[in-house]
Amino acid sequence: MRNASDVVRDMNRAGAAGRPFLFGFDFELTHAFFIPDPLHQTEVRFNLRGVSNASDDGPEVPYTFERTPEPEAIYAHRFDIVRAGLLRGDSFLTNLTVRTPIRTDLAPDAIYRRARALYKMYYPRAFVCFSPERFVRIDADGTIASNPMKGTIDARLPRARERILSDPKETAEHNTIVDLIRNDLSMVADGVHVRRFRYIDRLETSAGPILQVSSEIVGRLATDWRSHVGDVIARLLPAGSVSGAPKDATVRLIRQAEQTPRGFYTGVFGLFDGHTLDSAVFIRFIDLTTDPFTYQSGGGITARSHMHDEYEEVIQKVYLPF
Repeated sequence: MRNASDVVRDMNRAGAAGRPFLFGFDFELTHAFFIPDPLHQTEVRFNLRGVSNASDDGPEVPYTFERTPEPEAIYAHRFDIVRAGLLRGDSFLTNLTVRTPIRTDLAPDAIYRRARALYKMYYPRAFVCFSPERFVRIDADGTIASNPMKGTIDARLPRARERILSDPKETAEHNTIVDLIRNDLSMVADGVHVRRFRYIDRLETSAGPILQVSSEIVGRLATDWRSHVGDVIARLLPAGSVSGAPKDATVRLIRQAEQTPRGFYTGVFGLFDGHTLDSAVFIRFIDLTTDPFTYQSGGGITARSHMHDEYEEVIQKVYLPF
């Protein structure tokens, strides 16, 4: 791992030269990685919407998966810290995350290979991630798009689609994030607007199907965007969907409530192919540096949130996507 500012510089140089690279930043913007010519190395495995450096096929064998959520009383203490910040006006929306120890007889490599996700990565001895959420995509013509994901519900519930779309708390949370991402993109792009608002994707998980709500915001970068692509990405960090609004004050509140750094969880990773860039948020994430491994998950907290419901949601998000 390297210093984030050094990786930004290397991204700018490689982008200007049209050289492909793989990159990642942690949430705190202290550590990052830069891998040149990523399709011709196999140490760090990745698949971003079908662009991959190795076969992902894995045998479907029985497996065990156990999670040990933190006690609700501990989560309630974190929640109370966030809620106090919300009531003071420090934040309108705060993404509160937790670590859940897990045990499984599947090796990290096997989890990566079997995982069904739009974006996934396996960094040996560091993490395995299988993310459904795009951070930004930049097309060859400089069109930049972000797809923040906010709102999750068990797809098996009666009228699940109608319930999630009509829920006042979920609606307020989603609107806040869309506004934040629109403002973020406006720092680097012109003509920013919402192309799609609150569309639904269905995800299959080891705990059953879920519905997730997203929106798409787009804008246009300057024609020389490749020569400062690292600066563009860094300017947008941390990702609004996994921090909150307003961003700076909310990040301070997150540090107070969570107590420990998130590391690469809720950071971002991506691939520049020499012409275009695609990237994702590090969610659905297993930290391999702990014993036992820890699964990191979270959810957005607003003034309308109920502690027990939020606690149940972060537990629901601890799953293997197969």
